[in-house]
Amino acid sequence: MKLNVVVAGARGVVGREMLRILAERDFPIGKIAALCSARGAGHQVSFGENDVLTLQNIEKFDFSDWDVALFATSAQDSAKYAPIAAKAGCLVIDNSSHFRMEHDIPLVIPEVNPKALNKIPRNIVANPNCSTAQIALPLKALHDAFGIERVVVSTYQSVSGAGKAAMDELYNQTKKTFVNDEIKAEIFPKQISFNLIPHIDDFLKDGRTKEEWKMEVEIRKILDPDLRLHATCVRVPVFIGHSEAVNVTCKSKPDLKKARDVLKKMPGIIVMDRLEDGGYITPIDVVGEDEVYISRLRLDPSAENTLSFWCASDNLRKGAALNAIQIAEYLLAEKKLPLKSK
Repeated sequence: MKLNVVVAGARGVVGREMLRILAERDFPIGKIAALCSARGAGHQVSFGENDVLTLQNIEKFDFSDWDVALFATSAQDSAKYAPIAAKAGCLVIDNSSHFRMEHDIPLVIPEVNPKALNKIPRNIVANPNCSTAQIALPLKALHDAFGIERVVVSTYQSVSGAGKAAMDELYNQTKKTFVNDEIKAEIFPKQISFNLIPHIDDFLKDGRTKEEWKMEVEIRKILDPDLRLHATCVRVPVFIGHSEAVNVTCKSKPDLKKARDVLKKMPGIIVMDRLEDGGYITPIDVVGEDEVYISRLRLDPSAENTLSFWCASDNLRKGAALNAIQIAEYLLAEKKLPLKSK
């Protein structure tokens, strides 16, 4: 069965990636619409190898004849327009943070908690934060095998997670460095080129950033409400690809061979872990890839029942656009789409 699909926020980096992946995966599309704000309406975006879509104004769009709406909009725009689409009988899969922690909105990674899609009372499904989506896959495999007591993670997040303007800022600052031109920080609080910024999203009163809080609460909603996770989130001068250094304390003693085996068997994971120069994954290696890559898997001798690993993933794909489309594919395979009879 073919579905009528809307991509909202199609002018941004995640929206464009959604269009690219829909074409790559040959998603069963009847018709497709690309939406954006009034300012961008009338511009064009490519779809597949030969097609071009004219961007339409989301403020004037009628969702009543559409089956799936993939939202790659700001939290503010998702809050405003996603309920309109859902009320029209359209299944909304939202990439923003707005709905994630609402009790009656499923927060889903299909490889990890597909049963959360058994009930979608408001016709809205939430996509997790990009760093949450990445870490959830290996944590699911290890949690099932050994039980997880506590996770400590440091993230190394690319600028594309902050949008096209952030990518432009890194590019322009890098150029200006080599010509001794003045560098101004506009998108980020400090210079991002040749630098690291231990600050993503707003600061909370307890010293965490909102990005760190998101990882902690989202992983509990997706995987285990009792799981303890502590995150330090850092923006790095990389265009695409998030990386994470993860330290996991298990409830039972983890066997390294078993840990490697369960990670290899986990859907959506590739283990690339050779003890040689270059035998590990880096963010540039994962651009355009769908999987979460695992490297540097090892026991931690400083703590009981603890192991560490490094993981990297394309944050625009599994961390955002791909996961949303996988949710739609799962619901279609389970015959839960379309919501309206045709």
